[in-house]
Amino acid sequence: MEQILSAYYENNARKLRGTVDKILLKFGGLSDKDRDDFYSLANEVFLDVMNRYDNSQPFDAFLYSCLSNRIKTEMTERNRQKRRADRYAISIDTPVNDGESTIGDLIPDSCSVEKEIFEEKEEGYSRRMMLYLSKLSNLQREVLRLDADGYRPHEIKKKLHMTEKQYTDCCAAIHSYRNVSVLF
Repeated sequence: MEQILSAYYENNARKLRGTVDKILLKFGGLSDKDRDDFYSLANEVFLDVMNRYDNSQPFDAFLYSCLSNRIKTEMTERNRQKRRADRYAISIDTPVNDGESTIGDLIPDSCSVEKEIFEEKEEGYSRRMMLYLSKLSNLQREVLRLDADGYRPHEIKKKLHMTEKQYTDCCAAIHSYRNVSVLF
């Protein structure tokens, strides 16, 4: 047993790591951290194999089959956990309430296009910002300014004497990719 132990653990467990690497080649897509996890698992399996080995077959074959089975079991469990987590994942673009809003719209954020535009900076607006503002109508710029100042949608509509459709159209234009893309 001493000879087997030293053969597998000399040179930083080179032979044991080599055996694990052969098994892991079948799976692919593993990070260095995953490999380290499987090397640790191999140490546990090796200890168990040393205790159960009965000389009825070559030690290398017995160790390889035990390692292979344990690694496959671990991979199955990891994939099961990923699938379980994926079932509970939802897209940030999932519609909520009336279908016009998404989950992403409801997530609070201290940064917004509106605040970025109307926050005064010493050097003034950038060229991109000026280009963005030039793409908006006067009404859209006013809606943007009021929104940045913290007015609620119903207050903006009332203050500017807008219908729901006019307000929705203004907001769509303010946030449209065609207009906002110049800021990137």
